[in-house]
Amino acid sequence: MNKPTSTLPRAAEKYGKPDSGLRLRLYTIIFEADTRAGWRFDVALIIAIVLSILVVIVDSMTSASKTYDQVLNGLEWTFTILFTIEYLTRLACVRHPWRYATSFFGVVDLLSILPTYVALISPEIGVLLDVRILRLLRIFRIFKLTLYVTEYSALGEALRASRRKILIFISFVLMLILVLGTVMYVVEGPGNGYTSIPVAMYWAVVTMTTVGYGDLTPQTDLGKLIASMMMLVGWGTLAVPTGIVTSEMAAQRLSHRAETTTRTCSNCLSEGHAANAKFCKDCGASLLPYQRDA
Repeated sequence: MNKPTSTLPRAAEKYGKPDSGLRLRLYTIIFEADTRAGWRFDVALIIAIVLSILVVIVDSMTSASKTYDQVLNGLEWTFTILFTIEYLTRLACVRHPWRYATSFFGVVDLLSILPTYVALISPEIGVLLDVRILRLLRIFRIFKLTLYVTEYSALGEALRASRRKILIFISFVLMLILVLGTVMYVVEGPGNGYTSIPVAMYWAVVTMTTVGYGDLTPQTDLGKLIASMMMLVGWGTLAVPTGIVTSEMAAQRLSHRAETTTRTCSNCLSEGHAANAKFCKDCGASLLPYQRDA
């Protein structure tokens, strides 16, 4: 895994980078991973996220939850307070806090801490919603990891770039499922369990994905022939989206040979310069030499 790095695209423009003072120092540490302090902050936060998720998983086990209830509760509140401080600091160090609060990562940050406070303030919420479900919303912390690992960003960009191809592919598969499900409904009929077209379409999905639950199987020779053909088609079908995304990732790798970093221009405070850039791409001012932290 590559070194952690912030994947927020051009955060200085999106959320507003402070000009100077303590807010600028906090912004540099939290949003820019190309500094030693920022790198350490990202690593520490990744460790905290992983540990907090392990606490949620262990807490869902009845035996462990009863035996180590106080320990798990203490750890949960420790992580909740830690993530609360992080969330409030992020809002405080940008010039447009509402933009961050309504962004994907801002919502994830809020969901990672909100359930613990809601369960504490309104325990009677269990009447409307099982508290366990509310507490398990803490698992959304896993999405915070996507903010610090470069590969997540590369995969997300590849999926966005190939979304049209994937959408067309999915529409083709859905049409195929509809047609073959309808055919199987006609061939097998309610007597063999195919009581409706939706039920037959469910069978078509299970068959094409080669899952094969076995709760619904064709009984006629023609139905078995159609099922066999669908299984063979399913093997080839599953490989298509993988090829689409893989080719897009390869194309992006070639088009991003010049590494983009969170280097900041001291003159106009713009960021996102290539590692080998000598001048600011926005104002033309000279940039300090780029030094990657180990």
